Amino acid sequence: MTLKDHRHKQCHFLLLLVMITISSATLTGGLPETDVGGFDYGEALSKSLLYFEAQRSGRLPYNQRVTWRDHSGLTDGLEQGVDLVGGYHDAGDHVKFGLPMAFTVTMLSWSVIEYGDSLASTGELSHALEAIKWGTDYFIKAHTSPNVLWAEVGDGDTDHYCWQRPEDMTTSRRAFKIDENNPGSDLAGETAAAMAAASIVFRSTNPHYSHLLLHHAQQLFEFGDKYRGKYDESLRVVKSYYASVSGYMDELLWGATWLYRATDKDHYLSYVVDMAHQFGGLSWAMSEFSWDVKFAGVQLLASMLLKEEKHKQHSKVLQQYKSKADHYLCSILNKNINGTNVRRTPAGLLYVRQWNNMQYVSTASFLLTVYSDHLRKSNSDLECHEGTVTPDEMLIFAKSQIDYILGSNPMKTSYLVGYGPKYPIRVHHRGASIASFKEYKGFIGCTQGYDYWYGRSEPNPSVLVGALVGGPDHQDEFVDRRGNYVQTEACTYNTAPLVGVFARLIELEEQKLEEEDVSLVATYKK
Repeated sequence: MTLKDHRHKQCHFLLLLVMITISSATLTGGLPETDVGGFDYGEALSKSLLYFEAQRSGRLPYNQRVTWRDHSGLTDGLEQGVDLVGGYHDAGDHVKFGLPMAFTVTMLSWSVIEYGDSLASTGELSHALEAIKWGTDYFIKAHTSPNVLWAEVGDGDTDHYCWQRPEDMTTSRRAFKIDENNPGSDLAGETAAAMAAASIVFRSTNPHYSHLLLHHAQQLFEFGDKYRGKYDESLRVVKSYYASVSGYMDELLWGATWLYRATDKDHYLSYVVDMAHQFGGLSWAMSEFSWDVKFAGVQLLASMLLKEEKHKQHSKVLQQYKSKADHYLCSILNKNINGTNVRRTPAGLLYVRQWNNMQYVSTASFLLTVYSDHLRKSNSDLECHEGTVTPDEMLIFAKSQIDYILGSNPMKTSYLVGYGPKYPIRVHHRGASIASFKEYKGFIGCTQGYDYWYGRSEPNPSVLVGALVGGPDHQDEFVDRRGNYVQTEACTYNTAPLVGVFARLIELEEQKLEEEDVSLVATYKK
C-alpha cells in the first residue's frame, strides 16, 4: 500500500492459497520439498530494521535499540574541515561508502512508499523512517555546496588491515569528495534518487524536511548531469571496493525517474525519455538490479507510467522501457529463451554470482513484488517468451525466495541473522565479533582483533540481528566461518529491499486470515 492512498482489500487471494501449492514446483524449482513450514514475516520485518541501527556511525540517539553498539566516528570530516559524523557502515568494516549507502536509502524509501500502510499497521513505520533519516541527515551534511558531495569517509585498504570495533577505530578517517574537477555522476545520481525518494516519504509527516531533501536532490542531479564522469575514475580509492562497473548513465536515468515521481515536473520525465537510447535504458537487457546496476529499476518504474493518460505522448519509449523490464522479470522467473534466464541453485534460489549473492535475491524479490501489485491493479499479466505469468504467480515466486532466506532450504538455515532456530553465528563483522564496548571498555587495537577475535571458532559475542548475509553457493552449501566473507558478510543493501517485501507478505497473510473468516461465516450461515 502507498502512503497516499489505501488500497481496497482484495478478495481473490483464496485462489492464491491453492495456486501456491500447484505453481511453486514450476516456478521455484522444488523449494516446497525443503519447506519447513510457515514463517513469521512480522518478526522478520522487525529484525531487519534493527540491523540498520547496528550499522550506524556517529553519536547514537537515546532510543538506540541495539545496545551493544556505542558512539563512533565522532571526528569524521574534521581533517577536511567538514562535519561528516553519522551515516552507515556498509558491511563488516567501518568505511562509509556513499554509493551503496545511497542505494540502501533509496530502497528503504521505496519500501515505505509502496507499503507504508502495512509498515504502520505493524508498528514498524517509525523505525523505517528513522533508518531512512539516519542516512539522509548524513547526505545533507555531505552535500556541502551545489557541486560538491563527500563520497567516502575512511580508506578501505587501511581499514581492512585492522580488525577492531568501530568505537576503537585507529584507522584513517580521511574523507574524499567529488566536485566539478573530479566528477562522479553515478554517485550524484544515486544520492539524488535517495533524497528524492525520501522526500516523498516525509512529505506528509515532515514537509519542511521533505522540501529540504528535494532541494538537495535537484541540485545533485544537476551537478551530476552537467559534470559527467564516473566517480571511481575521480576517486581511485573506491576502485577495489565499489567500482562503478555499469558507469553513470543508469544512475542519471534513475535519479531523473525519482525526481519525476517526487516533483511531477515534466522535464524530468522528458530526460528519462529523451536520454533513453543514448544512456542505454532501452539497449541493456538486464538480469540483475543492484547498488551498481540500476537499469532494471529505471525500466520497471518507467513502464509503470504507461497506464496513465498524461504519459500517452511518451508511450512509444515507455513501451520500449516496458519490454526491457519484462525481460528482466521473465529472466528471474525462468521464462526467457536463448540462455538469458538467471541461474538457480538445485533448491531453486536465484544465483547471480558467488560473492554476496543474496543481494540479488532481495532486489529481485522486491521488484517482482512491486510489479506484481502494479499488474494486479491494472488487471494485466506478464507476457514472457515461455508463457504468461500472472501477478499471483510472480508474488508466489518472490515469496519462495524469501522463504528460502528464512529457512526453507537444504541447510535449514535462516540467512537473516537472529531469525529462526538456526542462523549464521560467525558473521564477518568487526563490531559483532569482538566483545561489546558496553561490556568491555578496554581499548582493542588494530592487530589485537585479528590476534584474539577474528580466528575464534566461538560464536560472535553480539548477534547482528536482521543482517542478510551473502548466503550459500551454487550448490546450496554454506560454511559459517568468520573468514568466509564471501558467504558470511552482510551489507545494508542486502536487507533494505526485504523491508518492503516483508511488509507485502504481512499484507498477504492478513488477507488470507480475512478470507478464512469470511469462509467460516459463510459455512456457519449454511
